[in-house]
Amino acid sequence: MTSPTIGRRAFLKTVGGLSASALLSPAAELSAAEPTAPSRKPNFLVVVADDQCFRTLHALNNREVQTPAFDRLLARGTAFTHCFHQGSWTGAVCVASRAMLHTGRHVWTCGGNDCGYHPLLGEALQMGGYDTYVVGKWHNGDQTALRSFTTGKTIGPGFYASTPENGLAYDRPRPGDPWTPWDPKYRGHWTPNKLWDIEHPAHDGVWISQKGPSPEKAGPHYERRQHSCELYADSAVELLRQTASRPDRPFFLYVAWNSPHDPRQAPKEFVDRYPADKIEVPPNFLPQHPFDQGDFHVRDEMLAPFPRTPYDVQVHRREYYASITFMDGQLGRILDALGRTGQADNTCVIVTGDHGLAVGEHGLMGKQNLYDCSVRMPFIMAGPGIAAGRRLDAMMYQHCLFPTLCDLAGIPTPATVQFPSLLPLLRGERARLIDSIYSAYRRFQRMVRTEQYKLILYPDVKRVQLFDIQKDPWEMKNLADESSHAATVAELFRELKKWQGTVNDQLALDPAAFGIPS
Repeated sequence: MTSPTIGRRAFLKTVGGLSASALLSPAAELSAAEPTAPSRKPNFLVVVADDQCFRTLHALNNREVQTPAFDRLLARGTAFTHCFHQGSWTGAVCVASRAMLHTGRHVWTCGGNDCGYHPLLGEALQMGGYDTYVVGKWHNGDQTALRSFTTGKTIGPGFYASTPENGLAYDRPRPGDPWTPWDPKYRGHWTPNKLWDIEHPAHDGVWISQKGPSPEKAGPHYERRQHSCELYADSAVELLRQTASRPDRPFFLYVAWNSPHDPRQAPKEFVDRYPADKIEVPPNFLPQHPFDQGDFHVRDEMLAPFPRTPYDVQVHRREYYASITFMDGQLGRILDALGRTGQADNTCVIVTGDHGLAVGEHGLMGKQNLYDCSVRMPFIMAGPGIAAGRRLDAMMYQHCLFPTLCDLAGIPTPATVQFPSLLPLLRGERARLIDSIYSAYRRFQRMVRTEQYKLILYPDVKRVQLFDIQKDPWEMKNLADESSHAATVAELFRELKKWQGTVNDQLALDPAAFGIPS
């Protein structure tokens, strides 16, 4: 079901501050930050990667991977080191994460795959006088894109398949498999197709047409031997040139990569930078996850053989890092183009991901789990009024982006938004926004995390995990069965139940079923 265009009068009824987002914490109500309206509204450049784990930035936490553009941004901006997503109702975790980003609403109330009828980030910014542009991956419904953006170039699908699931791109490495990440004949990112553009008349920030083009039928289709990252960067550079001709109009440019999502492809020169036998195997490597965590053999997990070997993980991490480094180079092109517009000093740049990825951690390859490798992602902000070279360790959600941009723009945040603005952290007014993090994966997993401990429940198999994150950041020692931690498990279970009420999580959790005292 597609969502209708929201009219201006109906939209305006939903705005008026952070009354809903002030209720994010189960423990206490958060006060809304008072926006300070600048003399000139800032532009926003938001870049979102797909499947990028938080441990993939050279200057921040991983000397093995090369990320010069990210590092440049880190040097002149603020990094949120504990950025999370709130979970997913589907194995395509990116769909849920992006729905939360564009609605600012919790995982169970954000409206599903196409964001429902909620006011969207792009709509709010249009109402605030912004031109809104989109490039790259869009995975949340045609009408959602049309409501959010006045212009779009080379909008791509959610996934660029290389081969069928029983094909050469899966169950590798294996003897005799000729698949390589740099050969365009294996398609995937190398022959991006079904791309579409939107250039639709709008009036007063509201779409005139109730129906827009479909990725399957509308706009130019492309068959070209060019990597999706490069193609998207080309379009972003072109749109930035267009913004330079309208310096009186603030802009919001949303660039969404399909990388480093599999098929993890990059030019051979980038893959060669990472010899497989030199790649570090993560300390929490396992040949296989010790139990069925739900979706045990989901598509992501079929990319590598069972059981995993250290070499399997080295090959996949090699290609993962090469994809990130190639994507980083295209990010650098976009940042350079922004500089050429003369608007960099008035542009807030946000670079993040939709979620992380295991790539060999815990015996897993995908993101259908609640370990930190999958629920955390990078989040960097740089621009006017944002401190350079700063690291903020306070826990936050990537979906706080919506109210944060509204506050920075000095425009009302829709009352439907449920996540809090990051401005109190950026301004140093608060040391933390929330006391705990909740996340979920379908009916199979529930998690609550504090600054010290993480509790994960697996309802179908009645498993409990407890990790001391401060002492055990790789989540290798399960403390749940130790009597000395029984009180901690019970306390975190109560916190999880509070979160269920806050986010409208309807899954019944009986403490007795997990051996947890009530």
